[in-house]
Amino acid sequence: MRAGSLSRSITLQRCSLETKGPTGAVTPVWSNFATGVRAERVGASAAETPLTFGEAERITITFRIRYIGNLTTADRVIYEGVAFDLVGITEIGRRRGLELRCERAR
Repeated sequence: MRAGSLSRSITLQRCSLETKGPTGAVTPVWSNFATGVRAERVGASAAETPLTFGEAERITITFRIRYIGNLTTADRVIYEGVAFDLVGITEIGRRRGLELRCERAR
C-alpha cells in the first residue's frame, strides 16, 4: 500500500453507549476512536433500492486503509461529514491493510 494513494481522511467511530429517550426509543451515542485515518477511496456507487414504502437510494463506498486491529462491522466511518455503516471488512495481506465496504447510514 503506497502512501501517495492514501489521499482521503476518515474518522472511525464506535458506539460507546445507548440512551433511551422519553418515548422509549434507543439512540446510540458514537465516539471517535481513530481520527485522521488516511484512506484510499477505491469505489463509490449509488443504487435505488425498492422498499415497502417506496424507493430509497443506497450509497456505498469502499475504502482501503492501513491495518487497524480491533475494527468490527458494529463501528462506522465518517467521511466528509457523512456517516457510513461498515458492511464488510476484508484484510489485505497479513495485517498490511483493510478494505472497508461502507453504506450510507440512514
